[in-house]
Amino acid sequence: MSEPLAERMRPRTLDDYVGQKHLVGEGAVLRKMIDAGRISSFILWGPPGVGKTTLAQIIANKLETPFYTLSAVTSGVKDVREVIERAKSGRFFSSASPILFIDEIHRFSKSQQDSLLGAVERGVVTLIGATTENPSFEVIRPLLSRCQLYVLKSLDKDDLLELLQRAITTDTELSKRHIELKQTDAMLRYSGGDARKLLNILELVVEADSNDHVVITDDIVASRLQQNPLAYDKGGDMHYDIISAFIKSIRGSDPDAALYWMARMIEAGEDPQFIARRVVISAAEDVGLANPNALLLANAAFDAVMKIGWPEGRIPLAEAVVYLATSPKSNSAYKAINDALALVKQTGNQPVPLHLRNAPTQLMQSLGYHDGYKYSHDYPGNFTPQQYLPDALVDTRLWHAQHSPVEEKSYQQMLRLWGDRFKDKD
Repeated sequence: MSEPLAERMRPRTLDDYVGQKHLVGEGAVLRKMIDAGRISSFILWGPPGVGKTTLAQIIANKLETPFYTLSAVTSGVKDVREVIERAKSGRFFSSASPILFIDEIHRFSKSQQDSLLGAVERGVVTLIGATTENPSFEVIRPLLSRCQLYVLKSLDKDDLLELLQRAITTDTELSKRHIELKQTDAMLRYSGGDARKLLNILELVVEADSNDHVVITDDIVASRLQQNPLAYDKGGDMHYDIISAFIKSIRGSDPDAALYWMARMIEAGEDPQFIARRVVISAAEDVGLANPNALLLANAAFDAVMKIGWPEGRIPLAEAVVYLATSPKSNSAYKAINDALALVKQTGNQPVPLHLRNAPTQLMQSLGYHDGYKYSHDYPGNFTPQQYLPDALVDTRLWHAQHSPVEEKSYQQMLRLWGDRFKDKD
């Protein structure tokens, strides 16, 4: 029995690698390191089927260095330590560090990740981690600080079409038959930017046709996939469409729809942490200052899911989702921080006003540091007007209240303290 098409088509060199030109194209950052023969530890973050594992294997082949693989699903701390010991004993002084590739590194526990720190820091191994989840949530800070982070993107239409043409013309099995790609929209849509999924679909459609001349159309692809609905259930368009519908339903104050989409994710076997994180984000982004308790409840639901898992974890999650969906909404804090970031990029490093600077030394005092600062608690109501923004940005407004019942109190407080500065402009 031959290997699956996706495995047969796995690239062996960077020249055969499809996509991720921002990382491995000519002159790109990762390509330069690989060509120079030395790489530092890094983590590849991207959706399934975009070439994370393949890229790690290509790098190991290019550098001609030992390549060790661990899966976070099946490996423990003992396995990590054994691999590190093998890497130590098998390395020559002049050779590059062995590469330790850890697939699904987001599934490693804190203790497993801790066991990697020393070896990565001393250069015993060069770590390449692969994850489909945001590393800032899943990878411990000390390990993340020792690794570069590279973001891989879903393959675009041109990448996928190139992959299809390469498969039907160069694969040892498919090239024996005359395959005509009459229509490709359905294949691209169902693949969702996932190369592995695209090749699985192609193989499924071709194998279902006994003729030497195979004509592939959108209707044929849709028909074949309906016969195998579970084969392409996770990841790709469906995964992202459902989470999008879930978030939009909470934002749109429809608890029934929000619960329905969450149930769809639960039934599909979605990671409960993935759902819980999106609930926390929605509490801050969409409910925000209109009901600050929403973020507390969302965090409590996240903690409860982590403690009790499935299936009971669905109950606190459902409680949080209904609470968020039925809460008043405000994205004023979300908009304010985005505007602040845009302002910083636009105006650069504005100097801190002298009166806001600390003056721990005599020299700083002589330069006017801290001179004129007014300590708020020395004044009635613990407030006195003074300048807090840089000179070039005085009176800039970033936060604009949206006047929900809770947020209105904060707005009225700002009016009372600052007067016209916070008055809404008609």
